[in-house]
Amino acid sequence: MNNKDIHTIFDILNKEVKQWKTPAVTVVAKKRSPFQVLVSCIISLRTKDEVTGASSRRLYARADNPKDMLNLSEEEIAKLIYPAGFYNVKAKQIFDISKALVEDYDSIVPDSIDELIKFKGVGRKTANLVVTLGYNKPGICVDIHVHRITNRWGYVKAKTPDTTEMALRKKLPHEYWIPINDLLVTYGQNLCTPISPYCNQCRLNDYCDRVDVTKVR
Repeated sequence: MNNKDIHTIFDILNKEVKQWKTPAVTVVAKKRSPFQVLVSCIISLRTKDEVTGASSRRLYARADNPKDMLNLSEEEIAKLIYPAGFYNVKAKQIFDISKALVEDYDSIVPDSIDELIKFKGVGRKTANLVVTLGYNKPGICVDIHVHRITNRWGYVKAKTPDTTEMALRKKLPHEYWIPINDLLVTYGQNLCTPISPYCNQCRLNDYCDRVDVTKVR
């Protein structure tokens, strides 16, 4: 992939993704607090979008801030977010983070990646999502879709999502840092799939190196 084509690629992506649903965490994040972005991101891990959205709404109807969350037991939180994947583990994580926020951060979610990743179970992907969606600050949220697609393009060459993030920080124009996650999550869920991507239907076909793609549709 030629670096100069990145602006054309994002123009195409912005048009193409309009035909599909917006990722659940982004929908939840609209008019929500950084705390709710953080919790919804935790719920979303290994969970379908429709489940993430419904689980988040049920939970926030009972508790939408760290103090109120501590009025619930871990068992109650688990029931509210069920059937999210690993709901018992996530319930404990949500409770523990809420407790730490109340005791150590005056109930305010940190706005820096370095501070956010101090919480157990919060990785760079989640931290970047909180910073970008919760605070509208610069960050690049790299999940499996962003990692796969940017490496498939040949735009970066990295082995893990974290190293992909660092590579993107060095070359991706700042104007695309925040939107790249929404765009590529949507594109990756619907067209640029992990196995047998729909290359014959992809308007980015002429720009993509198809790195490690062995079978297409």
